[in-house]
Amino acid sequence: MIKKSIIYLLSLIVISSCTRNTGTNNNDPGHRMLLIGNSFFKPYANHLDDVAADAGYRNHNSTLVFRGGENGWAISFWNDSTSNSHQEIKAAFDAGGIEYFGMTSGSSPNIRTEGFSEWIQYGLQENPDMKVFISIPPIDFPTNWTDTAQHYGFNSIESFYYYLVNTIIHKTVVDPLRAEFPNTTIFTMPTGWAAINLLKMKQDGLLSDSINITGPSATSLFTDAKGHQGQIIVETGTLIWMKGIYREDLGTNSYPTGFNTDLHGLAEQIMNDHDPLYNQ
Repeated sequence: MIKKSIIYLLSLIVISSCTRNTGTNNNDPGHRMLLIGNSFFKPYANHLDDVAADAGYRNHNSTLVFRGGENGWAISFWNDSTSNSHQEIKAAFDAGGIEYFGMTSGSSPNIRTEGFSEWIQYGLQENPDMKVFISIPPIDFPTNWTDTAQHYGFNSIESFYYYLVNTIIHKTVVDPLRAEFPNTTIFTMPTGWAAINLLKMKQDGLLSDSINITGPSATSLFTDAKGHQGQIIVETGTLIWMKGIYREDLGTNSYPTGFNTDLHGLAEQIMNDHDPLYNQ
């Protein structure tokens, strides 16, 4: 019963210098991407354009289709077949050349692959070699993280999020999708660890910047009670995407995050701790 309640809860989480070239992987020209999601996905998708260009991926190109909340889930985009966003996604696929297709992890608790499966099947028609990733956001309402975790039988938000990533998403979403599409690379990026780890560092006095928990984006972890990410989390999450998608060596990447805290090192460690079976 507890696991069923957890799955239902997680299904409701609302989960988007031209001359500087310091890239560590400049033999890779960059990839064309189609990215669909909500406000816990959009910031990384947008910022990836800047970080990838800075790293020398000169042909990096992404199309982002964004809608807020549950409307940004894959199944919502799919079901709203008369919407502009649905048609925009199909048009991007129909044009071909999509190398990476990224989605946020929100889904129905009944059939967790619903939406993901339909879009992958559609996309593969004109993009048979595309790779697919799912970005896993943090639990929302960070001030309630401890209570939420304990209510569902976990002793910390860390153990709760670990369960979300490794049991809910990997076992009930990614594994079935891999079975359905055995010739397609499907991987995950645990973007939510950026928020969880940075909050823990704030609480332990380990940040090298003056950062509030909630407030303006430039100086806060979160911008509101819902848990929308401030810039320090966006920077870290985007570096996680760089590691996951481009397999960038963050130890030598020199993108200026604007913060003194070693966000490159944090993102590198997060991805090193991620189950390698669910990397590219």
